[in-house]
Amino acid sequence: MNPSKQRFFIALVPPPDLQNHITQIKLYFAEHYNSRGALNSPPHITLQPTFEWPAADVPKLEESLKRFSANRQPIPVTLSGFAAFAPRVIYAGVVKSPQLLEMQTDLMSYVAAKLGIVDRISQTRPFVPHMTVAFRDLTKENFQTAWLESAARELHFEFTAAELTLLVHDGSRWNISQQFPLGAEPATIINQF
Repeated sequence: MNPSKQRFFIALVPPPDLQNHITQIKLYFAEHYNSRGALNSPPHITLQPTFEWPAADVPKLEESLKRFSANRQPIPVTLSGFAAFAPRVIYAGVVKSPQLLEMQTDLMSYVAAKLGIVDRISQTRPFVPHMTVAFRDLTKENFQTAWLESAARELHFEFTAAELTLLVHDGSRWNISQQFPLGAEPATIINQF
């Protein structure tokens, strides 16, 4: 990676109580199945995959995301059950609500048009919203056992995503860089007198 650039991605991060619960599930996979990769980021739903951005231009990136977020409303998010990208990744499933699909599509279009951020792979695949609990470091053998256990477990949570989150890589893990409230645009007052 170019030292004058940083790696980022954009996501929805659940509230602290749900973050703690999902982190406990990640820890379970780390302890029982030797899959620690998912612990390298807070629980999240990726909307814009990883991209590089010039360190000197981070304020431009943040201001642009602030503008995008201000014109959006908080959205309901539902986690339901477990699913997998076999044979290495297990995740908490996220219901594909119209609001979530619209948010992701609008964000990808916005960052492409305004910032030139384009993820070519995402353009060729359908959006599968998810929260990873066991990462690609899960061996194929451990995946089989872990998947049988996970598929039988129930999981259901609902929350309102009230902010868009920019995460940055520090060289070893992903951290929250900045959060942008959804719907923060002040009401426009029209003088009718």
